[in-house]
Amino acid sequence: MFAQLKKFVMPIGVSGDESEISKVIAEEIAPYVDKVYNDAMGNLIAFKKGKGKKPKKLMFAAHMDEIGFMVSYIEDSGFIRVSRVGGINYTAASFSEVIFKNGTKGVLVPDARILTKEYRPENYYVDIGARNKKDAERRVNIGDTCRVAPTLFRLSGSRVAGRPIDDRIGCLMLFEAAKAAQSFENDTYFVFTVQEEVGVRGAKTSAYSIQPDYAVAADIGGSGDVPMCAPFAVNMSDGIAIKLKDGMVICHQKMIELMKNIAEEKKVPYQLEILEGGGTDTCALQQAAGGCIAGAVSVPTRYGHSAVEVVDLNDVAGGVKILAGLCETKLV
Repeated sequence: MFAQLKKFVMPIGVSGDESEISKVIAEEIAPYVDKVYNDAMGNLIAFKKGKGKKPKKLMFAAHMDEIGFMVSYIEDSGFIRVSRVGGINYTAASFSEVIFKNGTKGVLVPDARILTKEYRPENYYVDIGARNKKDAERRVNIGDTCRVAPTLFRLSGSRVAGRPIDDRIGCLMLFEAAKAAQSFENDTYFVFTVQEEVGVRGAKTSAYSIQPDYAVAADIGGSGDVPMCAPFAVNMSDGIAIKLKDGMVICHQKMIELMKNIAEEKKVPYQLEILEGGGTDTCALQQAAGGCIAGAVSVPTRYGHSAVEVVDLNDVAGGVKILAGLCETKLV
């Protein structure tokens, strides 16, 4: 699982420009489904025909985009001002190596004499080592995107760290579920969505087009086991989290019970997640067209939206078993 995750972590896919990661996932999942295609928005859809009578439409969603930056202005000095794409934690991103889609490397730094409390988007620039504006323009252009350099490494036991685990770990779960499912009772859509980080945009269009009867999003969540964090009833390594609610959705009770039952049948440890804020593709899945029975699984994650997001692959494996179990379940 580690090697497969690394394949998904390395390709660039800043929101709005996900073509590279889309190609990698398409090639990897093609042998396990009947059809792979991109829609007009750029969502990658892998379809598996169900063998059941009068099959329902089951949709899984995991976003393949990542947070990053877009070139907005090049100064005469050659320093590059960037616009944020998604929810950037500037404290975490400060003094990081960044990589542009064309391979150009730079460092993201705050203006001189800026205090930590003044870390804001307008106070940051990327230094690619250019001597002046003309030199910089040979390497980057207005609108080019870059991201904090990807990485993935092992910690103790089954825990790993790196970026962008959000949400390439969800993409991994969909891929592994497509491989692991023993049968497909439903018309199943594995959707790797675009632009989640800037407003769950890809999930809106793909779910509206597919109009699923049942849907599940797979994404990262939080972990309540780090020093001085707010009380939170989800801990890393205690199992995959089945979402009850977050700041954008209240999950359907039928889907919650379905996933709990599958977890118990397969002896998969699980937790129940309630987030006070934030959200995932789940809200868009639930509200598409006439609406559907929607839920979500969350991988307990430490240090989200940083360069060192930490997850436990055993939690991930449990989530895969639940998703594969849904594929094998005759939905009515």
